Amino acid sequence: MDETVAEFIKRTILKIPMNELTTILKAWDFLSENQLQTVNFRQRKESVVQHLIRLCEEKRASLNDAALLDIVYTQFHQHQKVWDVFQMSKGPGEDVDLFDMKQFKNAFKKILQRALKNVTVSFRETEENAIWIRIAWGTQYTKPNQYKPTYVVYYSQTPYAFKSSSTLRRNTPLLGQALTIASKHHQIVKMDLRSRYLDSLKAIVFKQYNQTFETHNSTTPLQERSLGLDINMDSRIIHENKVEKERVQRITQETFGDYSQPQLEFAQYKLETKFKSDLNGSILAEREEPLRCLIKFSSPHLLEALKSLAPAGKCQTKEY
Repeated sequence: MDETVAEFIKRTILKIPMNELTTILKAWDFLSENQLQTVNFRQRKESVVQHLIRLCEEKRASLNDAALLDIVYTQFHQHQKVWDVFQMSKGPGEDVDLFDMKQFKNAFKKILQRALKNVTVSFRETEENAIWIRIAWGTQYTKPNQYKPTYVVYYSQTPYAFKSSSTLRRNTPLLGQALTIASKHHQIVKMDLRSRYLDSLKAIVFKQYNQTFETHNSTTPLQERSLGLDINMDSRIIHENKVEKERVQRITQETFGDYSQPQLEFAQYKLETKFKSDLNGSILAEREEPLRCLIKFSSPHLLEALKSLAPAGKCQTKEY
């Protein structure tokens, strides 16, 4: 086993918490059950790591084997990355093709390797038709940096892919081209969604989260729920407040449901509009270009924060 591979495996194992080590090694599925039984996991971690490295040397672990271990670790610790969402689309009149995993892998790797002399690509298939892709980038003159890879999670036969944020933004167009061609799509765009919680992003784009008006039947009438009214108020004010609060609560419930929301941390909204005014001589009224603005939202739990605004009286709710 190459020294660089041994060092790569060693660094990855050192990152794994001891209480997760056995689980991750079994998921890696490189070392056999009999080999793992020879390891005393109650020793100091340094001794455990040395024993595991010897076992990997006996099996002549390759760079790809080491990369697969890193993928497994990342799958267990998805929240350590920030994930962006990309949406692909077919061209006009194009039909949906049957997905061939082997063909996808070959095409994806070939596109990257043609553009870059030094790049390593590893794949790991998981449940739900998901394929995890790990790309270690190099340049024409430097070897791939195995410690600053990009991860992509692509769900076959869907237009969505999720990419870990990276400082190597110059490679994003090439990565998008490889995804588009390999999955037989026509174009790709980055969506205005970002989160550390990959499952939440998946729930949003695949519409997997439960909403009240779709799946939930509340057994508690609105009038029986606590509306926080002051019993000393005028009865007419109480009635008006009660009706308004019931309306806000109903609209909020129909929009978000009673369940916990997917955990989204970043979102942005693009607005483009033309200014209209009856005043002559207005600078903005004479402007031919539309006004453009970008509103960015961020919160540890953005959707839950938005859900709480209307009941708190922080925003208006309208029915259409």
